[in-house]
Amino acid sequence: MTGDAAESRVDRAGGTTTGRLEELGIVGAGGGGFPAAVKFQARVSLVIVNAAECEPLLHKDKELLQHHSEPFLRGLRAVMEMVGAREGAIGIKDKHHEIIAALERVVPAGVRVVPLPDVYPAGDEFILVHLITGRVIPPGGLPKDVDVTVSNVETLMNIGLDRPVTHKYLTVAGAVETPVTLRVPVGISIGEVIEAAGGATVDDIGVLIGGVMMARPAENLQVPVTKTTGGIVVLPASHSLITRHSAPWIHVERIGRSACDQCRFCTEFCPRFLLGHPIQPHRAMQSLGFATGADAMVATLYCCECNLCTFYACPEDLDPKTVCVQSKPLARELGLTFKGDPASITPHPMAEFRRVPMRRLIARLGLGEFKNVGPLVEHSFSPRKVNVLLKQHAGVAAVPVVKCGDRVRVGDLLGLPEQGKLGARVHASIDGVVTVGRDAVVIEAE
Repeated sequence: MTGDAAESRVDRAGGTTTGRLEELGIVGAGGGGFPAAVKFQARVSLVIVNAAECEPLLHKDKELLQHHSEPFLRGLRAVMEMVGAREGAIGIKDKHHEIIAALERVVPAGVRVVPLPDVYPAGDEFILVHLITGRVIPPGGLPKDVDVTVSNVETLMNIGLDRPVTHKYLTVAGAVETPVTLRVPVGISIGEVIEAAGGATVDDIGVLIGGVMMARPAENLQVPVTKTTGGIVVLPASHSLITRHSAPWIHVERIGRSACDQCRFCTEFCPRFLLGHPIQPHRAMQSLGFATGADAMVATLYCCECNLCTFYACPEDLDPKTVCVQSKPLARELGLTFKGDPASITPHPMAEFRRVPMRRLIARLGLGEFKNVGPLVEHSFSPRKVNVLLKQHAGVAAVPVVKCGDRVRVGDLLGLPEQGKLGARVHASIDGVVTVGRDAVVIEAE
């Protein structure tokens, strides 16, 4: 990082508009995929950068801060201007001493770097806001309710680059020859990305998309990378994380009904419960066998799905998170919400002492045998085709603006949301010829 270069380019960030973000198809790159053009219409006084990256084995955000600080800072400054913020705060794990020192030399006026504890889930935006400001976002609320907006490192870098989102940065980790962070075309298959990391080191593999705690299992190696894919974790197919993420609901329900002894460990370690929110996973488990009333149903609404209850706290290897998730639709259908006074929400007095250190989480998950590194490396991808999904963001799917047989180049518009509906544009990530399907636009290189 060079201070003069970073500062001069940040100064030119003025004038970026939410309309421009919509045009570029920028969405939350940290996993949420919420359209940036809508998010940054709010007026707040503080912009928090989520660089906590609390999922085990992932390194993408830290690598971007180290190697691409200039566009990141341009994007941060642009967002601060859009939302009218006087301050910015970059939340990053305190173990990254060199990156913190480098950032502190180049951040513009009004921006500070905030070291965070190396715990899970420091990257949950409710936890992050509390760690940095001491404020508690109310149950069911948003950061703007406490005068804050939160953005991921890569999202801000995309804003600073000021071009259509055609590529994604992600970490390939676990049972691969060389764990790395790569820049890949949106729509490329995860199998091709795994090969770029030297391939798997075991024969029978399972793959998790995203971080291992909140991941979804990949159905096959043809699953395409999207704008929100932050990690690809390869594990032996027999690994407990693969089998547990893949467990069917009937299995979760049957075992949970008979085996839960109501020890409350799931609740006592729940990060939202420790913030003072009305979430009690043990009551959700209780509801499998007994009618527990509306209060237990309301509690499930505020589960952040971090999986700490399931993969760390429960001594019986049960799945309170999935029980909460299954209960959410019914709770919403019944119109159940938190009826208390948000001002009454106060963190648990033991919250600070129940944070889960990353090293203990890695050990508990059985990930200690894998290299916990992910350096950013250059790799030239030349896929024969990409499968650009029309819905890789919050809201409605994009409507194609191209037709079969059209030729496109990188950055060309492929689809945009229906007028007046929440969504995001999608763009071509390689040059080639288009085939339009129901859910995706396929581009085949010529």
